[in-house]
Amino acid sequence: MMKKKYLLYTLTALFLFLTIAGCGRKKTDTDQWSRIHSEKRVIVGLDDSFVPMGFQNKSGEIIGFDVDLARAVFDLYGITVDFQPIDWSMKENELQNQTIDLIWNGYSKSAEREEKVLFSDEYMKNEQVVVSLKKNNINHFKDMQGKVLGAQNGSSGYNSFEEQPEILKTYVKNQTAILYDGFNEAFMDLKSGRIDGLLIDRVYANYYLSHEDNLADFSIVSGDFESEAFAVGLRKSDKKLAEKINNAFAELRESGRLADISKEWFGEDVTK
Repeated sequence: MMKKKYLLYTLTALFLFLTIAGCGRKKTDTDQWSRIHSEKRVIVGLDDSFVPMGFQNKSGEIIGFDVDLARAVFDLYGITVDFQPIDWSMKENELQNQTIDLIWNGYSKSAEREEKVLFSDEYMKNEQVVVSLKKNNINHFKDMQGKVLGAQNGSSGYNSFEEQPEILKTYVKNQTAILYDGFNEAFMDLKSGRIDGLLIDRVYANYYLSHEDNLADFSIVSGDFESEAFAVGLRKSDKKLAEKINNAFAELRESGRLADISKEWFGEDVTK
């Protein structure tokens, strides 16, 4: 009899513990807009080396086009944005585990990613290019024949590289790419000759090279990968949150604030 009572007490205690613990967790299958609006706080996950979309400056402050845009969006709702650096190759896992609320950092919309996340409206066009030193004579993707390519791990460029091998993968040395966690190290290896070409977002390439003293030493080559568009990644259940972001995009576009943010970072409105 005592054993039965002990078992009953144990099961009851366990039930209460799980109930209390469950109450403190965010539900993964419900829209999080009410919580975010109530807490006045939203967490954005980003690769903090992705210039100029979201990156750390010399003072360690996270800045960038997407940083300013995210703040402008949530300022309309009186919500503070916290930026959380993450392993970019694990971004969808971080979103589903609710470590972050949004993926917002030059995040390219794709059919593969749409299986995992809900996308906001698009706000900027992009394409994948290969950057190289002019002395390497890379004028077409085919000129990467037998040469060493670099790419960012988990990037849309690397996904395209793997999914459409006939465009670039078939030409490069060993039909593989050296993978980097961020583009800063990749550019250092490009300059030193450890890699011959770097597969990268055009928006990053244009910004990075415009700040290089030796810009004339580099070339940018377009290939046949499909053009892309940047959008915000959300959990599938966060439809109300997506609606709020889309409404804010429309308001910022109409007011001219979106164009102003673009001009601050790119010298022109690239969001048209």
